[in-house]
Amino acid sequence: MRSTVGLPLHRLIAALAGPIGRLTRPVMLAMAPMLLLAALTLGGNLGVALVLLALPLTVASAVGRPILTREGTRDPLTGLGDRAALTAELDRILGRSGGPPRSVAAMVLEIDGFKQIEQRHDRVAIEWLLRIVGERLQDGLRDGDTLARLDGACFGLALSSRHQPDLETAIQLGQRLQAAVADPIPVEGLQIHVTVSLGFALALRLVRPDGADLVQAATLALIEAQRGGSNSIRCYSEAMRHRVSLRHDLADEVAAALDRGDVVAHFQPQISLRSGRLTGVEALARWHHPERGLIPPGEFLPVMEQAGLMGRLGEVMVQDGLNALRLWDAAGLDVPHVAINFSQAELADPRLVDRLAWELDRFDLRPDRLAIEVLETVVAKRVEDVVVRNLSGLSGLGCRLDLDDFGTGHAAITSIRQFSIQRIKIDRSFVTRIDNDAEQQKMVSAILTMADRLGIETLAEGVETEAERDMLHRLGCDHGQGFGIGRPMPRLETEAWIRAIPPSCHEEPSCRAV
Repeated sequence: MRSTVGLPLHRLIAALAGPIGRLTRPVMLAMAPMLLLAALTLGGNLGVALVLLALPLTVASAVGRPILTREGTRDPLTGLGDRAALTAELDRILGRSGGPPRSVAAMVLEIDGFKQIEQRHDRVAIEWLLRIVGERLQDGLRDGDTLARLDGACFGLALSSRHQPDLETAIQLGQRLQAAVADPIPVEGLQIHVTVSLGFALALRLVRPDGADLVQAATLALIEAQRGGSNSIRCYSEAMRHRVSLRHDLADEVAAALDRGDVVAHFQPQISLRSGRLTGVEALARWHHPERGLIPPGEFLPVMEQAGLMGRLGEVMVQDGLNALRLWDAAGLDVPHVAINFSQAELADPRLVDRLAWELDRFDLRPDRLAIEVLETVVAKRVEDVVVRNLSGLSGLGCRLDLDDFGTGHAAITSIRQFSIQRIKIDRSFVTRIDNDAEQQKMVSAILTMADRLGIETLAEGVETEAERDMLHRLGCDHGQGFGIGRPMPRLETEAWIRAIPPSCHEEPSCRAV
């Protein structure tokens, strides 16, 4: 069948589908009756074509989203385009721009902490939440931008070339989209606060990209953003691709590194701010790579977490820490205890108490020689029953419980008492430049007063300078830890550091550890 204007009917509809699919809802509402009236007037094949166009316009106006598009692939849950549609739209924009693609960009967004949200709600509630987020993102777009749902809680965006997207405009749009989803979403009688992290890629930063290349680059930027915490934004760069590649290489090596003993504990001293004597050490994981040397924990710890190896790492830290205590005891050195960090996943292990009791017995050490460091964020939020049971069990066993990064997680006093916390570690953000910042001094003084009333010891993290240390001592803080006192060191270097502490440090308040 051919139209009266000389084009095949299906080509006429296809040619009009793209422009019509991008019309706003009010325009579609106005056009539908006009097309029907024109169809009655003209008749013939052209009239049929106009009817076929008017029908989906009417439906699209009713549901609030486009029906006619050049690409027929749609996400059935949200009604948005899918990955194929997004890639095709980017290819179309790239082809239309001509010459160097300086005004083309892609963005990929993902709901932060979506796995935890899925665990707390059923499928119907999750689907409702995804639809609401999709609608809010759609409402936050500019004319001409195209939104798609890629998979799970991940959405993609093709930025229209008419807006000449550059670094600044992409960041501004990203912030606008983050604000669009910020209002709480009612789900099953609860108010869920959603944040999204996002990455974007500018075509001018890639070499002859197609749509798939742009989406992949934006996804790499998203991964980098998620490493920076919730509600983060990152722009793609080639250096980013290199870092991701290195992390993938590390992921392939990390399990073997644990088995070979390449990942070991280094020990950072903790001292009394009054006397300067050693009051304990913290065991911190360090990876000695055979080719790259010492790999920073900020690089390999996220890899271990993603690989599900944090439990295995915890076992290594416990064994190294307890073995160090036994060796220092044999050498006649006074190291009261070793502190070891435990993640929430490790604390959720039903066998944790029995395993630690067995390790302490194996090394012939009293339970109070082991301090369990628990992040304040774990105590502050609703934790699983098994975590509560384990913390109570460890306290009953006689292990010390330290609350790490205090001041960052809003733990209630009742929670501190519930878990029998014996010491709080004041986060380094309160310690930095405390000697010159009156507000920092007031905050730390309030924390110290609360701890004193509760009969809990205090330790300041991140002590870098003599002036910070002196101020903390004057305010009444019990213990200190940081590079200004001693860096994390291998066991033998830690032993030498301990031996170098002057004997007078056990009595003199003015003593300074080396």
